[in-house]
Amino acid sequence: METCMLYYSTNHQAAEVDFPAALLKGLAEDRGLYLPKTIPQLSAEELKSFKAMDYPELASTILNRFLREDIPADDLLRLVRDAYDFEVPLQHVKQRQYVMRLDQGPTASFKDFAARMMGRLMQYYLAREHRKLLILTATSGDTGSAIANAFYGLDNIQALVLFPEKEVTARQRKQMTTLGKNVRVVSIDGKFDDCQALVKRAFADPALAHLNLSSANSINIGRLLPQSVYYFYAWSRLADYPEPAVFSVPSGNFGDLMGGLIARSMGLPVSRFVVATNENDEFPRYLETGEYRVISPSRNCISSAMNVGHPSNVARLIALYGGDMDETGKIHRQPDLQRIRREMWGISINDEQTRAMIVSAWQQDKLLLEPHGAVGWAGLQAYLKDNPEASDLLCVSLETAHPAKFPEEIQRLLGFDPPLPPSLQGLEEKPEFVQPMQHDYAAFVKLLKDYYE
Repeated sequence: METCMLYYSTNHQAAEVDFPAALLKGLAEDRGLYLPKTIPQLSAEELKSFKAMDYPELASTILNRFLREDIPADDLLRLVRDAYDFEVPLQHVKQRQYVMRLDQGPTASFKDFAARMMGRLMQYYLAREHRKLLILTATSGDTGSAIANAFYGLDNIQALVLFPEKEVTARQRKQMTTLGKNVRVVSIDGKFDDCQALVKRAFADPALAHLNLSSANSINIGRLLPQSVYYFYAWSRLADYPEPAVFSVPSGNFGDLMGGLIARSMGLPVSRFVVATNENDEFPRYLETGEYRVISPSRNCISSAMNVGHPSNVARLIALYGGDMDETGKIHRQPDLQRIRREMWGISINDEQTRAMIVSAWQQDKLLLEPHGAVGWAGLQAYLKDNPEASDLLCVSLETAHPAKFPEEIQRLLGFDPPLPPSLQGLEEKPEFVQPMQHDYAAFVKLLKDYYE
């Protein structure tokens, strides 16, 4: 009989738990983030077999390596097929450089890959245990709409989403605020980090334990495991085994990058991860100097979902490389920094560079990017310029949101409106349900008690 896979907290002060507990808790009692104690390894034969699988089959195979003790394989495949009913285009741009467009889901964001699978897993376990949950999440852009849509209309889950009122686009906001029913949306007079701090404090507040809180952003391990899958998918379609690939990842709260690092730890051949941030450059500076410094308040950039001054998932990254970082960003035990530098290459792309890349990508290659994808593509071009020996390698840059979610920037820079995908059509006419609130924990607690006790 197989031993149940356990998950530990990055703060090391909470008990180890199985996957259903980690999924439904979201955040550990000690404010740490859950990681699997062991990363399952894939054989050469398994990696080669991925080329013949469609996306749901591939996702089911990879997730089964983590969940096989917790959910029958047939049930998992059914959930995966329900979650992933959209395309994952791999757009060839030039030489061996591709863009993986993760913007074809129901909210036109890469967050759909994580939120839809996590929502289905939560439903599965809650129904089995006859429980209800209040999902509490902070968003800097696309997470909120993906979470809201993933949980909309479910009987056993309430969802409360917090967002910084001045740092999301109108379309990002309306994808959250036009739903209603079991989805409540609150705009905070502050930054994303303020929203995240309210959420984390509520999770650690014993006075709120009776509300059965759980998280649905990338602090939840149920988000990260599904995000490892599309790295395998891109590689399996484009590479010749055992050829390694370079992945360029636009990074905000670092959940997307952590998915890639988990995939690499499982055996995915990766030459380097390009970690491309906007002007919130705490991680590229850490790679350069060896000192991690939180940026507070976070810097407001046009790649709004990446406006994160202290990415929560850096604690997971540090743990994966043998270190120990608490939730405030303090490193108590240094990781293997030399190995991190060998496997990751960091760069900060400012707004001027982001806009210039949107223009040049379109004019030179007819590649239509929005600000986040432009940060990733600019990071890849800078990496190849700095590392000419990598020019013949397979390179994949992640496009994380549909350009139509940023019409003002595209119109101003390129002179046209990007065509609307079905998920964004008709939003302008829908009424919004949004509640403004000051950045104040007492006010937040009152809201929770007023609506959910």
